[in-house]
Amino acid sequence: MLWVKAFHIISLVCWFAGIFYLPRLFVYHAACEDEPGRERFKIMERKLYRGITTPSMVATVVFGLWLISYNASGYFSQGWMHAKVLLVAILIVYHFYCGHLVKVFRDDQNTRSHVFYRWFNELPVLILLAVVILAVVKPF
Repeated sequence: MLWVKAFHIISLVCWFAGIFYLPRLFVYHAACEDEPGRERFKIMERKLYRGITTPSMVATVVFGLWLISYNASGYFSQGWMHAKVLLVAILIVYHFYCGHLVKVFRDDQNTRSHVFYRWFNELPVLILLAVVILAVVKPF
């Protein structure tokens, strides 16, 4: 179980590295005014989303489900696990919305300013704080 937990944490760290950096790229891409810069951001966003962030999300979910499988009835009898699973589900939706935004930028269809993406970038920070507190403190 400890190996599975270690790989769950490693994949979570990689997923969050991508989920923090990808919206930051959107900030810079939205503010970019030159064509070579925009093309560079398109490549960076695609490679980050497909090559790091998505595989890390999949690994995080797989290892998380594996951990839950050791004692599913025990974990789901505790309220903190329900809250954690809900937050992870919200984060997965956020992740796929980022994938949508990668396509929006790829097709030069972005209509939002860099300020929107600066605020958009804050949601995963709040989710990370809550998930870690739930998993470590188990407040309810």
